[in-house]
Amino acid sequence: MKAILTFRSSLLIKFATLSILCILGCFVMVQTSQSAEPSSPIALWPKVAPGENGDIGPEAEVVRKDERKTTRITNISNPTLTLFRPTTEKNTGAAVIVCPGGGYSYVVADKEGSEVAEWLSTIGVTGVLLKYRVPIRKDRLKHEPPLQDAQRAIGLLRHRASEFGIKPDHIGIMGFSAGGHVAACASTNFAARTYEVVDEADKQSCRPDFSLLIYPAYLTLKDEGDKLAPEVPVSPKTPPTFLMMTQDDGVRVESALFYYLALKQAKVPAELHLYPSGGHGYGLRLEGHTAATWPQRAEDWLLAGGWLTK
Repeated sequence: MKAILTFRSSLLIKFATLSILCILGCFVMVQTSQSAEPSSPIALWPKVAPGENGDIGPEAEVVRKDERKTTRITNISNPTLTLFRPTTEKNTGAAVIVCPGGGYSYVVADKEGSEVAEWLSTIGVTGVLLKYRVPIRKDRLKHEPPLQDAQRAIGLLRHRASEFGIKPDHIGIMGFSAGGHVAACASTNFAARTYEVVDEADKQSCRPDFSLLIYPAYLTLKDEGDKLAPEVPVSPKTPPTFLMMTQDDGVRVESALFYYLALKQAKVPAELHLYPSGGHGYGLRLEGHTAATWPQRAEDWLLAGGWLTK
């Protein structure tokens, strides 16, 4: 009799376990089905981007099979926007343009791009992946074409805000590494566009409402006592900024530290998170370091700033 009871108990436990797994599986399927699919890429410029003359060569994509697949795209002459929109219930109306890193040679389209934009959509933000122009153009500063693309992207989102379900005064920009430099340039160069007006979208303001710089590069001049780089002229009109970096980052923590000090001196609201370890170029994939919590800190900052209020 005892053996029979034990057998029946075992069956009941297995049945209960299977039921729980089925419920969890259904829950995951429902959650996945509620995740918005990314839009088709939207051409940033109606015709040829400013200064392009067709000498870059065909766009190329390289997939690196490291710890997880990493996609690098180079020879970008036709920049695009891809929208990752939150579900209707979660949508706060905020949007963030995501600028991946890549040292101005390529853009890391997934690790510092689509994965970040998708995460933003889960917290109610329309993540907008900007595939900006690289590599560096001959006889042009490295950041010039990407800055033009960022300025154009901000104006285009404002112009089409109602179509995209976003608030025109809740458009921010986020960048990683070289993309952080692009975002910083856009956050400090908005009084005038760096190209001739193309259409109605370019008549909108190209100033982001807020900025998030994640292990940003090129913000200071090492050989000049870490003086702020001339292409990022911080002023009192620079938007509120969130910065994050680690002490062992090869880019040098001073890039974020001295930029933060410039923001403080200009009385720009800013939040800086410095961590002891983590390295560089991890996006959302960092594990085993306190720096891996940066997305939670960024979400807290967005909440505190009122950007995630419906």
